[in-house]
Order: sequence, then C-alpha cells, then structure tokens
Amino acid sequence: MPVTMNPHYDVVVLGGGTAGEPAAVELAEAGRDVALVEGRGTPYRAALPAASLLHSARRGEAWETAVARRDELTAGPDGAAPERAGVTVLRGYGRITGPGRVTVGETTVTCDDIVICTGSEPVVPGIEGLADAPMWTADEALAVPDLPRRLVVLGGGGAGCALAQVYAAFGSQVTLVEQAGRLLSAEAPFTGEILGDALRRMGVDLRLGTEPVKVERTFPGVRLWLSDGGALDADRVLVAAGRRPRTEDLALAEAGVDLTPGEPLPVDEYCRVLGVEGPVPGLWAAGDVTGRRTVHAAAYQARVAAAGVLGKRREADYRALPRVVPTSPAVYAVGVSPQEAANAGMDLLCAGYDLAATTRGRVERTGLTGRMDGGAGGRVELYADRSTGLLVGAAAVGPYAEEWMGEITMAIRAEIPLAVLTEVVHAVPAYGEAVEASLRELAARL
Repeated sequence: MPVTMNPHYDVVVLGGGTAGEPAAVELAEAGRDVALVEGRGTPYRAALPAASLLHSARRGEAWETAVARRDELTAGPDGAAPERAGVTVLRGYGRITGPGRVTVGETTVTCDDIVICTGSEPVVPGIEGLADAPMWTADEALAVPDLPRRLVVLGGGGAGCALAQVYAAFGSQVTLVEQAGRLLSAEAPFTGEILGDALRRMGVDLRLGTEPVKVERTFPGVRLWLSDGGALDADRVLVAAGRRPRTEDLALAEAGVDLTPGEPLPVDEYCRVLGVEGPVPGLWAAGDVTGRRTVHAAAYQARVAAAGVLGKRREADYRALPRVVPTSPAVYAVGVSPQEAANAGMDLLCAGYDLAATTRGRVERTGLTGRMDGGAGGRVELYADRSTGLLVGAAAVGPYAEEWMGEITMAIRAEIPLAVLTEVVHAVPAYGEAVEASLRELAARL
C-alpha cells in the first residue's frame, strides 16, 4: 500500500530504533500527526538479537533454528506498531535541510518539531589490512546467518563479550582480543573477572592487554599480528570496538548547533538539542545519538522528548540507568561505577557478597558447574556515598541478574535510606539474599 506523503506533519521522528519508534508511537497516541523516517527497513532492537541467540543456545537448539528465531523476533510482529498507532512511516534516509524541514529521497516535508533518533554506528579501527579482510561489525554479526569455524572478536566490552559467547556456544573457535588488561574495563573489576572465567569455560581464548597491529588476508581466512608478538588465524574478524553517534546529514549549523563529526548531539535535561545560544526551538534528540548508549537510556529519553513535544516538562535523571551485558551469567550495573567515583573524587563505600554463599547458591552449586550460566557463580557489590549515606551505584554478575537487581535501581533513583532498605525481607532461596547481606554491611559501616 503506497504511503500518502503529506506536506506538513506535527512531528517528524528521524530513525525508528529503540528511541525513535516509542517516541513516534507515544506522540501519535497523544493525537499528533507523526511521520517516522526509517532507512533500515525494520527497527533494530539493540541487545535483543544476542539475547535471543543465547537463549537458543541454552535450549540446545541448532544454529539454523536459533537464527530463524532471532530474525522472527527482531522483525515482527512489533515492526507494525507505528502504523497501528497511526504513524506515517517514510522509508528512506532523512536529512534536515532547514528549520522544520526534512528531506526523504526527493521529497521534502515540513513540521513543527523534529525528534532526532538516528542512533549510532560501529567504529572500525584503522588497523593495517583490516579493511580488506573478511570482517563483520557487531551490527552485521547479529543479522547474518553464517557460523564461522574460527572467529576473532576485537573488543572486550559488553558487545564483544556477548558476541564471543554467542558464537562459542554454537561451536565456533573464538578468540577475543582486548587492548585493556581486563574485560568490561568501564565497570567494577570483578564483573570482567567472573565473565572472563565463564567465557574461558566455554572455550573462548582471551587475549588481554594486546591489540592487532596488522591484518593479512590468507585464503580462505585471515591472520592477525598482535602487539605482543603473537599471531592469530581465523576465518573472520568481528569488530566490536566501540560506536559513534550517527550525525551525518543532520545539517544543524543553520540552527546554531556546533556539531563535531563523531561527537554526541548535545541535549539538555529535557532532551532539547542545544545550540551555541541554548536550546533550539522544535529540535529534540534521544538515544545513542546523544551519547547515552544503552537501550534503557534510549527508551527513557524517548519518553522525555515526547513529553517535551507535548508541552509537558519532564526532566531526565540519569542516576539510575541500568547497564546490562546479556551474557550467561548476566552482568548488571547501575549508577556510579568505582572508576567513575574515583575520577569524581567521591568517597565510596563498597560492600559485596558472593552468590555461592546464598541459600539459592548452595542449592544450585552441586553438580551444576557445567551450566552455561555458571551455576551459582557470581557476586553482588553495592556502592554508597559516605558523605550522604545513600546508595549511588551497584554491580552484579549472576544468572538473570538483570531481573533480581531491579530493587537496587529503584533504591538509587528514589534515594531510599539504607535504614529502610535493610528492613526489606527477601524470599528464600533467592539471589536477593546477596543484596540483603550487602545492604546490612553498608548500613553497619555507615
């Protein structure tokens, strides 16, 4: 059915991913005439493909079945959600060509407000020979049906670890190369240590503290020369070494926005785009393009931006945004990390507890060490600001940590006193026991 192109919309949303789609739907449901410009064909759903593949691996499914399940999950049925809400979906790449003007292909439409949700794109490092080698970016790896026999993953952040585990789970010989001396270098050290042990148990070869200096094409594969003098042979290289905001074609100079290529789009606490003289009228942004690179931040900022367009004043608060690595065991972090606290000069008080010491851990420990999620392996750490006595951060590694750590996210966001938190009774057996023990320790030390 052909799209009827109107000359004017109340709102044009650029990008239909994890920020753009919910923003467009919420605005349309509020009665606005909305156009959603989407050039990728279907919304990209961030960590969903990796989580789907790992779920299939735990179920013992074949690679072909897992890929079919992944593709079905990421392509529908929610792909039709914008149209059901009354959003006009314009297929193509949108360019801002002036205040309240967006060009899609050869057609230009006008609007009262523009919400920029163009996301981010993978960064490919300038390693000699890499461009000519058989290579995937992290985005491509989550969309292709191929299963390499030998795979080298570049990058030990959340995406690199998740993808290394996905391919190792289905039988690929995986080597992960990370320049830093540990995995998940932005988070608490124990998270990378525990996840690294889990990856090694699955057969992943971790090369930490080194980096590729040269890539050489060898038929039918590739050879990587490392800075520590080693060499790796593989059939394909998977680059998961970072992302940058997708800001090309925004053309915001006329609006007074000083935009440096590759840098995040500056926004205020209401997700209004900031120019040199302050917020730009009718211009909003949400998601990766603002530098907030988690699916949780994208959806949250989408709601903040939509509220602003509707004339409501909703202020974004980033103190308790979760950061999740969808591995087995899962990694969960929220609020301030120890590294961030040190950089800010914060006097941080830490208390931790091993999951193996909980009743649930003791029940599951016997005979389950071969499980993909590591059985009862894992740990919780909670961080409090000594000057205020409030929780400001937390990290956890363990089976389904993203589910049972939700109470800590709420506690940080609502600034619930430790004296109240220590009175919460947790079910037994459950991993929440580790949270309870850590809270009691913090309260006693404060």
